Amino acid sequence: MGKAYMRRRYLHDQNGVFYLKLISLSFFLILLNNFSFAQRPGYELEPSRSKADTTKQRDLIDLAKDFLNIEPPKGPDSSGKSLYFSFLPFSTTVPGGGQALITSTTAGFYTGDRQSTNMSRVTFTPYTNFNGRFGLPIRSYIWLKNNEWVIIGDTRLMKYPQYTWGLGRQHSEEDKMLVDYTYFRFYQHALRKFKRNFFAGLGYNLDYRTNIDADKEGVLLKDYVNYPYGTDDFGRSLSSGLSFNFLYDTRANSINPLDGYYAYFQYRINPKFLGNDHFWSSVYLDLRKYIRFTEDANRQNMLGLWSYYWSVLNQKVPYLDLPSIGWDVYNRSGRGFDQNRFRGRHLFYLEAEYRRDITNNGLLGFVLFTNANTVSGPNSNIFRDWNQAYGGGLRIKFNKGSGTNIAIDYGRSKGFSGFQIGLDEVF
Repeated sequence: MGKAYMRRRYLHDQNGVFYLKLISLSFFLILLNNFSFAQRPGYELEPSRSKADTTKQRDLIDLAKDFLNIEPPKGPDSSGKSLYFSFLPFSTTVPGGGQALITSTTAGFYTGDRQSTNMSRVTFTPYTNFNGRFGLPIRSYIWLKNNEWVIIGDTRLMKYPQYTWGLGRQHSEEDKMLVDYTYFRFYQHALRKFKRNFFAGLGYNLDYRTNIDADKEGVLLKDYVNYPYGTDDFGRSLSSGLSFNFLYDTRANSINPLDGYYAYFQYRINPKFLGNDHFWSSVYLDLRKYIRFTEDANRQNMLGLWSYYWSVLNQKVPYLDLPSIGWDVYNRSGRGFDQNRFRGRHLFYLEAEYRRDITNNGLLGFVLFTNANTVSGPNSNIFRDWNQAYGGGLRIKFNKGSGTNIAIDYGRSKGFSGFQIGLDEVF
């Protein structure tokens, strides 16, 4: 690589670190401005975050009970031990092309009294195309009694071909390459409360890819992306690391937040003694704010704001572990883009979504959203070159106890449009 290119990349890296510090400082000032020091016990939730009265709401379970003439229970269980279960099978397009059968399952539950413990969730979304392609992802966000601990897990075994477009805007929409591989992920993080709504802890992160196979008219992946790390044909890619995690979360229900803040910061290191070919590290900062326009906790009329910054801090990072749109913590970003459309050493993402009920009983609702991302690459500069998308969606209340919706979204961007179906909200 030429000296001019190396100098530009160095400057981009320095800019990425500068903007990370700026974003962190901005959010810290927001917290100081909004944080309440009311004299409330540290284990008790704010009244606005307690579980809303759902007796006037309707969901698909209520409709099924009416159709089958099933007598509803006398009243809600107040012990905090309730389990809310949602299940949705559907067929949809998947990254890399083709159709797959997906079965999305979400369980919301409490491990303690709901007046002092947030709702936990576990999601299991297996899929297959009955032709060698499959995915078995299990994700969990578990609040222990009185929110003393939060345990975050993400385990996946996948045969996962998907398209890539190189780094930044290196290649056009039509000039894509299909990359096939088998992928195993194991993330487990345990965070302990050290102050009201603030948590810190350690975690282990493993990303292991085998049988990496990519070929485009005789051009190999490493030549297509002009990137030497983790791009060997029929090779493997291993990233095994420890993470230091910090969390600020005032949402009582992460399945469908009513209001509050969410901030998550992770610093990950991947040392050689854990099996990595090269030492590398990364930072990930995720910020969210939910703004309600009504005092009625049973009505949906709100604006959700989401932003994250993801950056690697070393040169020798495996290609498939570089920051990429749609590969955030929960694979939710980038509606209106093909997953993996933009990848680079630094990625910054913004999204806003307006949510509102259509029916007074909360059975039907809609959302309008827009998002944008900027990524570093050979033909793009972070914070200067932006990629935008927009769209809307329908919400059908599946389980009012947990707030779980069937979400049907349509998004579009330059050169791409598509539908996305699932349970619970995108963020």
